[in-house]
Amino acid sequence: MARRLPSTPPNLPGFSYVRALGSGGFADVFLYEQNMPRRQVAVKVMLSEVVNDHVRQMFQAEANLMAQLSTHPSILTVYQASVSADGRPYLVMELCSAVLSERYRKDQLPVAEVLHIGIKIASAIETAHRAGVLHRDIKPTNILTTAYGHPVLSDFGIAATLAESEQTESVGLSIPWSAPEVLMDETAGSISSEVWSMAATVYSLLAGRSPFEVPGDSNKSADLIARINRAKPEPIGRADVPPRLELILQRAMSKRPENRPRSVLELIRELQSVETELGVPQTPLEVAMDDWALATVADLEDRTRIRGLVTAPADTGRRRRRSRSVEQSGSVLVGVRPARTRSSEPAAASVVVPSAPRRMSMLGWGIVGTAVLVIAFGATAATVLLRDSAQIPRVSDISAVVSDGMVDFSWKDPGLRTGDSYDVATDDGTSSQKSSTFSVPASAGEHICIRVRVNRDGDLGEYSNEKCVDA
Repeated sequence: MARRLPSTPPNLPGFSYVRALGSGGFADVFLYEQNMPRRQVAVKVMLSEVVNDHVRQMFQAEANLMAQLSTHPSILTVYQASVSADGRPYLVMELCSAVLSERYRKDQLPVAEVLHIGIKIASAIETAHRAGVLHRDIKPTNILTTAYGHPVLSDFGIAATLAESEQTESVGLSIPWSAPEVLMDETAGSISSEVWSMAATVYSLLAGRSPFEVPGDSNKSADLIARINRAKPEPIGRADVPPRLELILQRAMSKRPENRPRSVLELIRELQSVETELGVPQTPLEVAMDDWALATVADLEDRTRIRGLVTAPADTGRRRRRSRSVEQSGSVLVGVRPARTRSSEPAAASVVVPSAPRRMSMLGWGIVGTAVLVIAFGATAATVLLRDSAQIPRVSDISAVVSDGMVDFSWKDPGLRTGDSYDVATDDGTSSQKSSTFSVPASAGEHICIRVRVNRDGDLGEYSNEKCVDA
């Protein structure tokens, strides 16, 4: 079927038309130049023949969603949204390139680059999920590239809020990157189905094709749906792709949602662990803290934990005279006083900077006072650290399964909080992750052991008992 010609570009006040960029089923995208501030922009314009109340509502929802989310560095920025003089809604967006959607089909993308792109886009999806929004159309063609080479997620046109996802009708989907439960109309979308789509997208960037596309065979919609329901993707077919990465993607594309990572964040942690395995810099997670805009100085003080000797803010209440009994010439620690905290928190500590003695006759009292305060500080710090350690849950009952050259360790969540992570110690070192599973490549006869502990904002819990397996 021949592609249709783009529609007539609308006359938009403050913008000068340049040329057409692309066409879709519901809209055309044009290149315009904005007059003030002067810059080139992409303008997405709805087709007049498809504009009705329902489509207009969808378009408005997309504009609102992208405006809310586009502060994320990996989500396409929306500058403006309005309706043209001829009644067609339009979005004014950051101008980006669609070269990635062509490049991955033609060229073999480096594994490290794919992991970097995958983690960046997955961070955007995790951010959307935390805002209560499902994208519902994650695929390689919706990953654009900025002028600086940064990948960004676009096209929230069929996005839905998490609360509405079970009631929303399916308005369109991309079969090769849609989870089986979506294809079977069991759900219009869920966090689990987005995990599936994200894994399928990473797979596609590595393989140069969608996971269930068979080169040289029939790949019609019915063929793809049947293969997706069988949940047996074709091998990626690249020697430089670590077996563990392929296993991670296969699990994330499991037919059963409960067998997939529980969130996109868990998938990100697993992809980061592969970067560590490959020896490449770990791509940072880009997810805003839930309370980043609400944090206050008092909140931050309450979260403070003693890590050696730290300097706390000076008391802004009634001024206190420095006790001469703790002054000592040449000492590093001159005196310690409790910092202000809420009554439910243990007292933190502050260090008083040393100064020259006012009277040499105070030297003896200074030595005695310093010794007493050092002992008191040590007791307070030990109490706080013991209390914190006791509150950090301990991992137990690690199980292991050996299959296909891999040892898969798993354990039950002992009660992690937001921001907690696991430290997994092996003979090769220690890695940090959110997932409660850990996979290790193993050769026949190899003896593999791990220990796991909970890391709570830098405070470390006790290690689990060591779990060892003979491959």
